[in-house]
Amino acid sequence: MNFTFRQLKTFEAVARQLSFTRAAEELFLTQPAVSMQVRQLEENIGLPLFEHLGRRIDLTDAGRVLHGFVQRINEVVAEADEVLEGMKGLRRGQLRISVASTANHFTTRLLADFSRQYPDVAISLDVTNRETLLKQLANNETDVVIMGEPPSDMDLEAEAFMENPLVAIAAPEHPLVGETSIPLARLAKERFVLREQGSGTRGAIARFFEQHGQTLRTGMEMSSNEAIKHAVEAGLGLGIVSLHTLELELEAERIAVLKADDFPIMRNWYMVHRRGKRNTPVTQAFHDYVLAEAARHVRLPRTHSGAASA
Repeated sequence: MNFTFRQLKTFEAVARQLSFTRAAEELFLTQPAVSMQVRQLEENIGLPLFEHLGRRIDLTDAGRVLHGFVQRINEVVAEADEVLEGMKGLRRGQLRISVASTANHFTTRLLADFSRQYPDVAISLDVTNRETLLKQLANNETDVVIMGEPPSDMDLEAEAFMENPLVAIAAPEHPLVGETSIPLARLAKERFVLREQGSGTRGAIARFFEQHGQTLRTGMEMSSNEAIKHAVEAGLGLGIVSLHTLELELEAERIAVLKADDFPIMRNWYMVHRRGKRNTPVTQAFHDYVLAEAARHVRLPRTHSGAASA
């Protein structure tokens, strides 16, 4: 078969977008040019790669097989680029990092200091949800992921680098604020504003209550921790969030941390990448920096009651 990288790149964009028009926009080509590249690829292979279903298109069996191979080719090319850039040393290079939205508050601080140490390293930061992080890891689209506990059913390497305490929060005027040693059974009678199903934090909270023989009452579900904090501040229920996300709210006394038994729920933050992925000098430098500096740069805020931070 005699096909070109240009044809494969064009095919991959159409296969991913399932649209010739969107692929053309992404590649800065005309739609006829995209169609011609795909048609030439089909002629070279001798099999149709797309089928038309009314106004929609879908991959044929041959298209799905080829798309899998193209993704692997892209991974190898990207790895080769990273290794060759790494051979030039830390004078230049690229760091692609994706973080869970919960970790954004301290990750930006870490990156700011890292960037000052390595000013010629180009940094790409994506703040997103757990589902997208796992897809990026599966597709080798990122160098490092910072997230809560990673899944055990993926071929990943994960290293814990910092504790992540989850605390129960309430509006300052809530009756439980100011009480000490609130029994978990009493806390479980309240309605909670929680992250959506599938969130790593939501799963950890659910397991915690189950292990203590309590049932968690869900009043509302939110897609972000910022939304949860706003809902709690408005008096829509209690929340359970990472203490790392509460610095501004606690300073302004817009939210209070409850003194509940068996709290905080202790978790960890992890640096994660695909098993076997080769570290470039840039990714290795960031890895070593996080292990050495995270605890020094990332301080837990003081609680509403004035307890010292850890």
